[in-house]
Amino acid sequence: MSRTILVVLAIAALALIVLLATGILDINQTKEARLPDVNVSAEGGQTPAFDVDAKEVVVGTKETNVTVPDVDIDSKETTVDVPVVGVKDDDKN
Repeated sequence: MSRTILVVLAIAALALIVLLATGILDINQTKEARLPDVNVSAEGGQTPAFDVDAKEVVVGTKETNVTVPDVDIDSKETTVDVPVVGVKDDDKN
């Protein structure tokens, strides 16, 4: 059970690193953190705020030619739809 949790956490951390490294996920801090004022009584602190800009992932198909084996063990080229994945960058219109 604990090994499964560790594997899931490792995969999530790796996915976050990949998203940040490729620029699909952009995180900017919008408000600084502040420690609470501590006197005899404590006043609430402030957690940092972040503005997260994520890119839009576009998934679709495009027509392309691929070689497909024929029933007679002969190959012929056939047109099929294959999946396409792209990233939209709103800054570049």
